[in-house]
Amino acid sequence: MSSRILNVELGSRSYPIRIGSRLLPDPVSYQLLRGRRTLLLTDENVARHHLEPVVAALKLTSEQALVLKAGESQKSWERAGEVLDWMLSARIGRDAALVALGGGVIGDLAGFCAAVYQRGIDFVQLPTTLLAQVDSSVGGKTAVNHERGKNLIGAFHQPIAVVVDTDTLTTLPPRELRAGLAEVIKYGLLADPILFTWLEKNLERIIGLEPQFIAETIERCCAIKARIVGLDERENIAGGPRALLNLGHTFGHAIETYTGYGEWLHGEAVATGMCMAADLSHRLGWIKSVELERATRLLGRVGLPTSVPAGMTPKDFRDLMGLDKKVKAGKLRLVLLRSIGEAVLTSEFDEGALMATLEKYCSAGPAHAFAVSI
Repeated sequence: MSSRILNVELGSRSYPIRIGSRLLPDPVSYQLLRGRRTLLLTDENVARHHLEPVVAALKLTSEQALVLKAGESQKSWERAGEVLDWMLSARIGRDAALVALGGGVIGDLAGFCAAVYQRGIDFVQLPTTLLAQVDSSVGGKTAVNHERGKNLIGAFHQPIAVVVDTDTLTTLPPRELRAGLAEVIKYGLLADPILFTWLEKNLERIIGLEPQFIAETIERCCAIKARIVGLDERENIAGGPRALLNLGHTFGHAIETYTGYGEWLHGEAVATGMCMAADLSHRLGWIKSVELERATRLLGRVGLPTSVPAGMTPKDFRDLMGLDKKVKAGKLRLVLLRSIGEAVLTSEFDEGALMATLEKYCSAGPAHAFAVSI
């Protein structure tokens, strides 16, 4: 089975990303786990389509796989406690490994539990959504949500491997595929104008899951993230490159927190957040009107929401954005655009311009894009 292989270069914590078709049932995908006690975490939606071949390839018993309900609500402190209880009941040691089979929720939850179990055990990411394949499965950020904000309880814990089977995307609901494309577009906006132009040209072929185009999309996005993570693994560089991966996320996380996690998918909230970040960048004179239009138009072509939830006010945004992890010394920092392909983390923005952006989006009416089909 042919596959593309990238490496995240982190010294002793380096690991491969394998991208291709028919990788989940391929025993070669699990070479690093041979001879090790292994547990697997997934959700009921993913299990319906993909659990059986993975269990067979890993030779797991039914007790070694835990199937959770699906949805963002599973990414909680309470659910993490239940997963850890299961791991303890299995009496696995520090030489064991945990496999995450699913989207960003399962990947984040499994990674967090692996990070804290006996101060850290290995885990492998088997991402089954486009969002997880291009973004959340790579880089070692793990977390659970809190009612006060998204991803406020977490740890950095790198996987030992990421296996991206592109066939899983054929079972993905259209809404989930659209949400993943938000993160794809993010990479073009923040780091690669050539990728952004390529997406404008080939969007329908990507949406149609043409094998060559979807594999290239995933590879190009993972290559950007691998490079950035290799430069700034834990966001230790002030204003460094890793923080730029949060383009649209400060606005987007506020939307997710306001709506209670689950009403909006992460990619949907980030899509609106990127529109708001681009709008503010334009108000500051950093990007041209044509660049703002290109960013908004491409997100709209995907069928992603480009306006905020009903009833959300500028005050709601400011209150929730104040809990963002990028706040430093009490000062809000935002990832904004200097151009398509160049992002910057800054606290040097005019508060009046920010309020104008918030007022524009909060007065535009609620998003109605969720019913759009691809």
